[in-house]
Amino acid sequence: MNPIISQDYPAIEYTIWPADLHGHRFQVKLRIENPDPAGQVLQMPSWIPGSYLIRDFSKHIETIAAHSLKQPDQKLELERINNDQWRLPCINGPVEVLATIYAFDPSVRAAYLDTERAFLNATSLCLSVCGQENIPCALVLVPPNAADAQFWAVQTTLRSAKIDSKGFGFYLAENYADLIDHPVAMGQFQLVEWKSQGVAHSMAIQGCIHPIQVKRLAEDLEAICSSTIALFEPKSKRAPFNRYLFLVNAVVSGYGGLEHRNSTALLCRRDQVPQAEVAFDEKAYQEFLGLCSHEYFHAWLVKRIQAKAFQPYRLNRRNHTRLLWLFEGFTSYYDDLQLFRSKRIDLKTYLGIIADNWNAILRSPGRNKQSLADSSFDAWTKYYQADENTPNSVVSYYGKGALLALGLDLQIRNFTKGRKSLDDLMRLIWQEHGLTMNGIEENGLDTLISRLLGSGFQKIWSQFKTEYIFGTADLPLEKWFNPRLIKVSSKSLAKLEMVKLAFGIRYTDDKGWLRLTHVLDGGVAQAAGLAPGDLISSVNGQRVTSSRWDKVITSLTMDQDCIVCFYRQDLEHERMVNLNVHQTPKQYQLSVV
Repeated sequence: MNPIISQDYPAIEYTIWPADLHGHRFQVKLRIENPDPAGQVLQMPSWIPGSYLIRDFSKHIETIAAHSLKQPDQKLELERINNDQWRLPCINGPVEVLATIYAFDPSVRAAYLDTERAFLNATSLCLSVCGQENIPCALVLVPPNAADAQFWAVQTTLRSAKIDSKGFGFYLAENYADLIDHPVAMGQFQLVEWKSQGVAHSMAIQGCIHPIQVKRLAEDLEAICSSTIALFEPKSKRAPFNRYLFLVNAVVSGYGGLEHRNSTALLCRRDQVPQAEVAFDEKAYQEFLGLCSHEYFHAWLVKRIQAKAFQPYRLNRRNHTRLLWLFEGFTSYYDDLQLFRSKRIDLKTYLGIIADNWNAILRSPGRNKQSLADSSFDAWTKYYQADENTPNSVVSYYGKGALLALGLDLQIRNFTKGRKSLDDLMRLIWQEHGLTMNGIEENGLDTLISRLLGSGFQKIWSQFKTEYIFGTADLPLEKWFNPRLIKVSSKSLAKLEMVKLAFGIRYTDDKGWLRLTHVLDGGVAQAAGLAPGDLISSVNGQRVTSSRWDKVITSLTMDQDCIVCFYRQDLEHERMVNLNVHQTPKQYQLSVV
């Protein structure tokens, strides 16, 4: 390993080397100039900000050793404190700690390495130096010594100090929190570059087999990003960063993103990225643009407008807040709204997206049991650790949070006769909590809403908090839409969809068998005694497979008695149940008047 050395390096320096592409292992060297002489403690984060789950990144450390730089041959004994903490012995003078870390997580939350690419979040590879997290540090990125990686380059928004033409070399971070907020990608990229409101933006894409449609991506992303900047700063149109980077990994199957201060890491399907000589799926591409819009919005709401509970992040334990409905729900409302405002989708498509989300929430029994505030607080143990009962016990602070934002927007517009909207509240939040980085208290919106709309709106806001945030009531959106502009009507369901809703199951294909993954409260399947993991073999004597399910249930008659045969733990069971389709939740559709 031949790291690039700076003459004036900070007191803490990390060197990351993709050491074993075939074995998926990074080597990470940590140089500490001034370790605590009483015994410096090192800690690996347990989670990554923006993804609320304890992940125990230390489990991927295979080897770790330390030595004194004054006496390089002197190996220092590392004391294990617990699974993610080590203590150096009492020593004066600089030390180095060398770790070998396995990295084969293809998500946006951890680290990955193979012969094609490398991706890393510092939370997965870089030990924090306890007590010295607030001092400047450096990151040295070293290219792999592999023939098949000779064309690799680096993409990151970390501040470069001394790098080569491919981006390998010496980077600087203000502190440890800054270091972990800049993901790094290595490999070969297809690049898209544009400017939004004068600010340089780029998208670095890996995984697409064919050339991407650069012009279309640049035009669409420029419009979305410009619209978002203008939302928060309508006069100055000034972004809170000098450069922004979208890091995209396109795969066969996958979808998600993780926000960072000046960048985002995205995972999407290849068919969601427009490519030359590839059949184009407009809806799939809209989903990708929605993902880009969502994570970009987080550069304001989450990365700069933060919950007080996250200042600072405590990466060794859960950080609870009841405000994820604001941070994720409001972002989910604006991600699609910004597509419409930037003319990437038309009004009909936008209203269809709202209706789909609305109907999906109404089909989730968990909405009757868990409030948005509790969903936010329990994200660590419920939303991010979903199981077979999750639909029956959990409400999504993304989906219902977006409906809450829509409802609040409609109510503000109705109350002010169109003079103000949720945009004005977002700009006020930005001025008070984003530009200042003064975190929002758990009840922090109360004062801002009162300032913006006066005491006359207090009754409406109190109802929102009581019924829709801390309560489990459904939002009566059909009453709040302006009937002169938007028509709200009950959705007429086809027989197949009605019967599916009545059965109340979610399933997967298991070698042709239909295996249940979820059984919803109040459905025919639950009444029949079916449970997650069961294999349905027949309904009314008709053989059931995953491919024949729609055909079998379409042949059934409303309100008829059904005999359902299924296997549980290889034992056959038979149940009779009435196919009652009258208890299915009401569904809505939206259209322009």
